[in-house]
Amino acid sequence: MPTLRTSVRPPYAAYLRVYEPLTAFPEPERSYWQVYADERRDPGSAPATALEEGRRRLADLIAVPPVAVPERESRDAFVQELDGVVYLCPWWTRLRSWIALEELQGALPEPLLDALLPPVVREQAEADWERWREEHPDGRPWILTSTWNVPVSWFLLFDDGEREFVPSRPALPSLPARPTGPGGPAESAEPEEDAAGTGGTGGTAAGETSGGAEEPPAPVLRYRTPMAQARRRFARGFRVLRENLDDGPLVDAVEEVGRWLEEFHPRSLVELDYGGLVHAVPEASLADDHTARQVAAGVAALRAGDGVLAGLSYRAITERWRRIQELQYAN
Repeated sequence: MPTLRTSVRPPYAAYLRVYEPLTAFPEPERSYWQVYADERRDPGSAPATALEEGRRRLADLIAVPPVAVPERESRDAFVQELDGVVYLCPWWTRLRSWIALEELQGALPEPLLDALLPPVVREQAEADWERWREEHPDGRPWILTSTWNVPVSWFLLFDDGEREFVPSRPALPSLPARPTGPGGPAESAEPEEDAAGTGGTGGTAAGETSGGAEEPPAPVLRYRTPMAQARRRFARGFRVLRENLDDGPLVDAVEEVGRWLEEFHPRSLVELDYGGLVHAVPEASLADDHTARQVAAGVAALRAGDGVLAGLSYRAITERWRRIQELQYAN
């Protein structure tokens, strides 16, 4: 199946995902996801990507009136297979849209919020969410999202050796027109089919350029680790932070991530994906980005009682991400 070409890029957001083994899902969900995973492994099937999810949400938001939250929960998921085990990360777009709406209401002034989403739309979404929470008290998303930033607390779960960086490839120019005969009309060459993106990374789908050349795939930067490792690193890091720092935003953020991890199967996989942020950061900077190693060094310094070195590491990390966050205010 040819990849749908579009100039729409994924949002400037990073994602922390949990992929649970198929056996972690109760029936009848397990049977549904088994069929879903089998279909996605079919060579002729295009796997779901973060870009595809973004397209759907964009279509909802530009509708009149805008759809702040989908009417039904998504039945799509990211699928991974490792050592013969199938893992799934359900999108749960509806729940994540409610969470994003709550965060948006705390971040934007009311006049701007009213222009984006009329009060009647927000009120309906809030009422629906309240009803959903009463019916699903244990509901939680498999995906956490952070726009224009990767929280320091996320890096605590990974080791630099688990880092995967895939650079972009040079753009391939369009094939030249092929004449049908001497002096005859030119016929455009048949375009080749693109390989569809296979995971959650938002930059896997190609776009188009005005010059006719295919836009190269975006670079990829991500980490992936077993849940047992992520929990172990969280426990060690959180203990060091609690023993050496006062309660504050950093300690609270780390604790919140740890509680979220506890909701999932112990044999799950945890993935940090830079997603659409790769479009906001120069590729050379991505290639040189070893934030997980810096975070580990800062925690080790704090454990050793070297507050100065720990502070320098933390400031270097936050300054790097502050410069990226400021891009959201650029014209």
